[in-house]
Amino acid sequence: MTDAGDDPWVARIRGVSHRYGKAIALDGVTLDVPARKMIGMIGPDGVGKSTLLGILAGVRRMQEGEVEVLGGNIDDAKFRNSVASRIAYLPQGLGKNLYPTLSITENADFFGRLFGQSAEERAWRIDDLFRSTDLTQFRNRPAGKLSGGMKQKLGLCCSLIHDPDLLILDEPTTGVDPLARRQFWDLIDRIRERRPEMSVLVATAYMDEAERFDWLVAMNAGKVLDTGTPQELREKNGVDTLEKAFIRMLPEEARAGHREPVITPYVPSEGPPAIESHGLTQKFGAFTAVDHVNFRIERGEIFGFLGSNGCGKTTTMKMLTGLLPPTEGEALLFGEPVKGGDVEARRRVGFMSQAFSLYTELTVRQNLMLHARLFDLPEDKGKARVEELIKDFGLEAEADTLAEALPLGIRQRLSLAVAVLHEPEVLILDEPTSGVDPVARDGFWELLIRLSREKGVTIFLSTHFMNEAERCDRMSMMHAGKVLAQGPPAELVKERGAKTLEEAFIGYLEEAAAAQAPRAGTTSDEPVVPPPPPEAVAAESAAHAAPSRFSLGRIWAFARRETIELRHDRVRLLFALLGPLLLMIVFGYGITLDVDNLTYAVLDYDQTTASRDYADGFRGSKYYDERPPITSYAELDRRLRNGELRFAIEIPPRFEDDLVRGRQPTIGAYIDGANPFRAETARDYVNATHQRYLTVLRDEKGLPPAAQPVIIDNRALYNQAFLSLYALVPGDIMLLLILIPSMLTALAVVREKELGSIANFYAAPASKAEFLIGKQLPYLAVALIQFASLLLLAVFLFQVPIKGSFLTLLLGGVLFVMASTGFGQLISVFSATQSAAIFAAAIITILPAVQFSGMFVPVSSLSGAAAIGGRIFPSTYFQAISVGTFTKALGIDALWPQLVSLAVIILVYFTLSVLLLKKQEA
Repeated sequence: MTDAGDDPWVARIRGVSHRYGKAIALDGVTLDVPARKMIGMIGPDGVGKSTLLGILAGVRRMQEGEVEVLGGNIDDAKFRNSVASRIAYLPQGLGKNLYPTLSITENADFFGRLFGQSAEERAWRIDDLFRSTDLTQFRNRPAGKLSGGMKQKLGLCCSLIHDPDLLILDEPTTGVDPLARRQFWDLIDRIRERRPEMSVLVATAYMDEAERFDWLVAMNAGKVLDTGTPQELREKNGVDTLEKAFIRMLPEEARAGHREPVITPYVPSEGPPAIESHGLTQKFGAFTAVDHVNFRIERGEIFGFLGSNGCGKTTTMKMLTGLLPPTEGEALLFGEPVKGGDVEARRRVGFMSQAFSLYTELTVRQNLMLHARLFDLPEDKGKARVEELIKDFGLEAEADTLAEALPLGIRQRLSLAVAVLHEPEVLILDEPTSGVDPVARDGFWELLIRLSREKGVTIFLSTHFMNEAERCDRMSMMHAGKVLAQGPPAELVKERGAKTLEEAFIGYLEEAAAAQAPRAGTTSDEPVVPPPPPEAVAAESAAHAAPSRFSLGRIWAFARRETIELRHDRVRLLFALLGPLLLMIVFGYGITLDVDNLTYAVLDYDQTTASRDYADGFRGSKYYDERPPITSYAELDRRLRNGELRFAIEIPPRFEDDLVRGRQPTIGAYIDGANPFRAETARDYVNATHQRYLTVLRDEKGLPPAAQPVIIDNRALYNQAFLSLYALVPGDIMLLLILIPSMLTALAVVREKELGSIANFYAAPASKAEFLIGKQLPYLAVALIQFASLLLLAVFLFQVPIKGSFLTLLLGGVLFVMASTGFGQLISVFSATQSAAIFAAAIITILPAVQFSGMFVPVSSLSGAAAIGGRIFPSTYFQAISVGTFTKALGIDALWPQLVSLAVIILVYFTLSVLLLKKQEA
């Protein structure tokens, strides 16, 4: 194996093909990627860039071909694990590798721990990265509350924290403002100066950004169009910009009909402005997101909105659409105040958010048809409009594809199509072309120009593409919630004395930032970063060595991060800690097999001493609760039907006279049979009371007792008082410790799949066992707290004593919660969605726990599938331990088989989880 420092190629790709169903992502790609350079991959979304980068990073399983990365076969699991610490991978999507509930610092700290860095090294690297990307002041903000651009900054910091030999970035600056983009690349340049052997492989949608790279790979339709330096590609195609060169490289059918948009002059119209704001302000607690913003946008005008990430652009747009009420000031739409509940005003506005907000479980056509119905378009007109938009936006090939399977750029096309579906008078677009290829972007602008100039639609859009901003009639520049400048783009450039709009924009941002936080002791705009401490340099070479096969540090990194996430999710944590206690109280008091205090009443038609003596037999017993007497059959029927009575006794007329004359009078017992178990028990109680009365009657008349040759003497060895509480409380502990811990743990892995952060595990030098143990440990700790709480409730609230071995019960409880959390994790490993995982955990655990564990039906009486189900689930064995130690005074000498069975089940669950967990995307 060749060392990456001596190999002129960081990657060699031979005949790589990849398919997603019928769709071809890569088609026989062969390519040599030079080492120690900045390599850019350019091309529209859906052409295979992300797939190829995922294969090179080792996070995506290769289907066909050969790939050598850093001198070895990346398809070899052993080699892939050995070089994982030398590769960093940032997946496509805003903050895809981040954990939303963790703060900025906690996210970065997790990645440092994952790569084995000491506390001192992590602190230095985090400070360095945050200072270089202007994230220092946001250190404690949760990642989920960052703007899109700030998420990308943090994602890059997390990827760079271990100074990799190969840095793979999949569109890292999509949605990031120009100043932040420049800071990104300055940061990478500084790291490359310190580590010149590092190679950087980047997919980008910004052609001006690609101009700065050393070497480019142009791709389309799963194939490589051409490679070379930016200058070589421009010269080959005889154009002056890389964007034009890329369009020239496209096949004829891909650029058929393409032309650069021509902006016709804007002609003002009469009437009130389309959008107007006066002192528009939005505060979130002490933080001011938008600070007294004023602007006026005329009908039919294309108005651009530029600003630094997190400056309040999206918040302003939400206030203009009524999605967010302003703290101060007002927004006007066609001269009328914007109100959140104004449906008619909403029909006049089309809004496209920065994040994809459509229904991922629906196809492209279904999403469009749904919104056509939401806007009350007639069926025929709606279908025609949908087909028109599918054609206009180039969505024919994806019309029947689920939205969740669409690449980012195609999702943006769909979002824009939905925004214009109802032909609104105002379009508010939050970075509508972010991640979209140049041809499609120009097509968008042709549509926008046509809407503006021909139909008078007002367009208010935010963008980070400078060539788009230059196409706007007027624009506003914003920073830290305040407007810095407004006017036509050319005039803003002239006023600033800049060469380009980007230079003018960056100048405004830097000036505003300097005014807010002037730097002391320096006049340089570059961040002052101390050199790395010696221990960091020494740790760097150690981190790039082959990782150990098993690391407690990596387990702790996963466990600590999961614990922090659980701690930040207060609703889930409260459910985990208080839910079992509340359910235990409800089950303990609400579920009982004891039948007592049966409500009854007597319909006495005789009203004699004998009839009253008979009725007295039911009085004074804890099993009966007498209610006012009944006076008629109709009343008897009514009181039984409405649930007031559990049974009624009818004493017939002439009852006493029949007894005196030796006849057999008939007593009527009417029992509510809605609950068969209670009805049968009530009947037995009534029969027993009746027999006792007959016995007393015979004794009073001197009649001999009935012959009884055999006398049965019933004795109870356990629970002599026959209290169901003593049986149900140990069972309730079992039920709650299998249900809630498994449901909590069932979200652990599948949540990362849905968020996309599972890519961090794919790319990390961590084994599947380390990942699973780390994920399970926090939930195991929570389950042990639940176990201790339930024991305290059982002993002190329900007064159910532990008669057997407490140590045996404790050991059984620990093993049982290990099994229940292990089962939840097993479900999480093979589930595709969080909702599926939570339902599966609840349904699969509850049936064996109630029916097959011995809680209500003896396990020995089960047969067939029920018997098998009882033996393969841990609830059966812990039920025996719980009841045995609480009620039967058993110890480890009697319960050791159940303890061994639980240990075997734990091992089986964990082994299955390791085997089913994937270390690469399929």
